[in-house]
Amino acid sequence: MRIATAILIFVLVSCKNDVKSKDDLVKLKTEVQQNELEIYDYEGLKPYLNTSSEKTYVVNFWATWCAPCVKELPYFEQLNTDYSDKNVEVILVSLDFPKKYETTLKPYIKDKKIKSKVIALNDTDSNSWIPQISEEWSGAIPATLIYNKDKRQFYERTFTYDELETEVKQFLN
Repeated sequence: MRIATAILIFVLVSCKNDVKSKDDLVKLKTEVQQNELEIYDYEGLKPYLNTSSEKTYVVNFWATWCAPCVKELPYFEQLNTDYSDKNVEVILVSLDFPKKYETTLKPYIKDKKIKSKVIALNDTDSNSWIPQISEEWSGAIPATLIYNKDKRQFYERTFTYDELETEVKQFLN
């Protein structure tokens, strides 16, 4: 019996460094979630492009290699923060190349502390999905879709914060 107790104490003591506190586990879970990137083809993205709820969605198509996209991205982040209590959600759809997800996209999201939902669209058949998002879309980015259950508007252009806010306010009235 003494030997079994000694072994049990030894095992518990030697394993104590592997046991994380609750705070450490929450921090680790958050880090894992932040490093997880949702990747969809167009079929997987479709549910993010229509709603029957009262929420207004601002869906921005962008890429880390697109200078105008990167320049306006803070405005979308600010809008997401400023309007989260007004039933508005920003979704950032990255058109970065799949081979750049780990080396460029994920580090960019982490470095810029992006809080908006980021989805990577991995669908090479752009000739079929671009016109489904908007018949007017040439495929150039940045491009933004703002919609709710009653209204839908597509913009193939860049925004300042004030311009973006003005457009979103039209959906909230």
